[in-house]
Amino acid sequence: MSEAGRDRPADRIDPARARALLGEGEVEVLGRIPWASNATVLARVTLDDLAWLAIYKPERGERPLWDFPAGLYRREVAAWLLSEALGWGLVPLTLERDGPLGPGSLQLFVDFQEQVTAFDLLESGHPAMRAVAAFDVIANNADRKAGHTLLDAAGRVWAIDHGVCFHDEPKLRTVIWEFAAEPVPEPLVADLARLCGRLRGGDLAARLGELLRPAEVRALAGRTERLAEEAVFPEPGGDRPYPWPLV
Repeated sequence: MSEAGRDRPADRIDPARARALLGEGEVEVLGRIPWASNATVLARVTLDDLAWLAIYKPERGERPLWDFPAGLYRREVAAWLLSEALGWGLVPLTLERDGPLGPGSLQLFVDFQEQVTAFDLLESGHPAMRAVAAFDVIANNADRKAGHTLLDAAGRVWAIDHGVCFHDEPKLRTVIWEFAAEPVPEPLVADLARLCGRLRGGDLAARLGELLRPAEVRALAGRTERLAEEAVFPEPGGDRPYPWPLV
């Protein structure tokens, strides 16, 4: 690839090459993203003649949380695995890597439209937002801010920042409550139903078990089964159904 073709966004690279790049490429730290609560680093990953931007989240830069164990980056990887297992393609390719700052997650960078947030996507009626909402329900996302959904130049929606997902206790906090009490679209329900068995055993459950606590994998399976059976988006519950800040 020529120099002019380097460092392009996540949806313009062959999936097999992308996996090889993130898994084997040399990681060069470019700088820290200042508004992130944990250390979030923009990096360039190079393998042979291919170079791409990526988001690197090392464990050593995480702030300790009372309700989540260290190693939040593993939840970023688990979110990508879950998105892929559903066939929804919401989460950019994310792998576990040992980088310049130690073990962490490495995620292909999405070249997004900075002015567009979840609020804009909901107002415009983007069809992917119901999938994002369903994903957050089963992943038990405790921090779906409006800035955690991205729109790329091709009009594709991506979901990022999943370090505080998958807890076995209810913690859903999201700005996406527009669909509360509405039916989940049938294609999404079918995908959820197909996923249920894979979460109770097999390769996917085993891989998630390497990234999450056993109780969290069981809770994920339970939430998926419940949403597939009820096929209705939940309504806000608990004392804190919204994240803060909202964006």
